[in-house]
Amino acid sequence: MRLNSRLGLLVPLSSVLILCAVPAIAANPLDALSNQDASNGLKAALDAGSAAAVAKLGVENGFLNNDKVKIKLPGILEQAKPLLKMTGRGQQLDDLVVSMNRAAESAVPMAKPLLIDAVKSMSVTDAKNILSGGDTSVTDFFRQKTAAPLAVKFLPIVKSVTDKSGLSGKYNSTMSQIGKTGLVPQQQATVEGYVTDRALDGLYLMIGEEEKAIRRDPLSYGSKIIGKVFGSLK
Repeated sequence: MRLNSRLGLLVPLSSVLILCAVPAIAANPLDALSNQDASNGLKAALDAGSAAAVAKLGVENGFLNNDKVKIKLPGILEQAKPLLKMTGRGQQLDDLVVSMNRAAESAVPMAKPLLIDAVKSMSVTDAKNILSGGDTSVTDFFRQKTAAPLAVKFLPIVKSVTDKSGLSGKYNSTMSQIGKTGLVPQQQATVEGYVTDRALDGLYLMIGEEEKAIRRDPLSYGSKIIGKVFGSLK
């Protein structure tokens, strides 16, 4: 038995030993990293992930042949597809799908400079918070920093490609009328707006895929700092 001098109570020695045996709360695995290492590792991962995503999407068939990101017809056209095919516009619809995906493939390479700027803008002190925020926290950082300016950059490029489709102009004209009723989602009001939105979704989806791959196997990227930083999270 052990005497508690303040309370005058006898505490069993076994209880004291049990309390001493309770493990301390596990430390954050990133605590062992310096802020500079965390920042450098995160920036290297951002560079690797964004470059890989752009390389996969910004080529012919990068969107069209990838079921994860392929841009399909806007909802209202998809619903009308059987009727439009009956009126002989089936080929136009197919051509529009190709045109939309080609537009996205043309626009994505424009993302590279903005993605690089986003990497440079990240503060050293924010790095650990971003790293420990979840499986796609790095991608979420990219989306927050680049989605709005990329939409501005993508839109004219997308429009220049989709305008070549005869059905694109007719769709936009029809949507401008229906849009006044509020029955069409804003992002589907024009073909170019719809494609820009889907292109951005596809880009961030692929960056997210790269981020997950880095987290699963950081050493495979051949970068010492990526291996050190993301390895510490495993």
